[in-house]
Amino acid sequence: MSNGRVALGAVERGSEEPLEVLRAKYLDYCSAQVADLLLYLTPDEIYLLAQRAYREESDEGELSYVEMVRSATDWLSQKAALPPFEVWLEDYQAHPESYAEYFIGLWKSEAETSLDD
Repeated sequence: MSNGRVALGAVERGSEEPLEVLRAKYLDYCSAQVADLLLYLTPDEIYLLAQRAYREESDEGELSYVEMVRSATDWLSQKAALPPFEVWLEDYQAHPESYAEYFIGLWKSEAETSLDD
């Protein structure tokens, strides 16, 4: 991942938002993308995906539904073609309006927590 210098330079060039807020928005964007992928899956597909991910981790036993969704979400997060932070940041700063629909609001609480520290 980045050492922060590229992102910081990008922040200085075009955005008045603090880096913590931008990182929180990026995580919110990524979460929304994975959530969208999950919505396209049927319960059977979630089950099969979770079982596959669970086997890859070589765990044994039965999964609860919550564990299945968590496992499927984790697996999708690793397999989805999400841009690195620096690439996302450059595009977000060039076209912030096109990202508004992808934020699900998680960034607000994440940014508040980061700024309070």
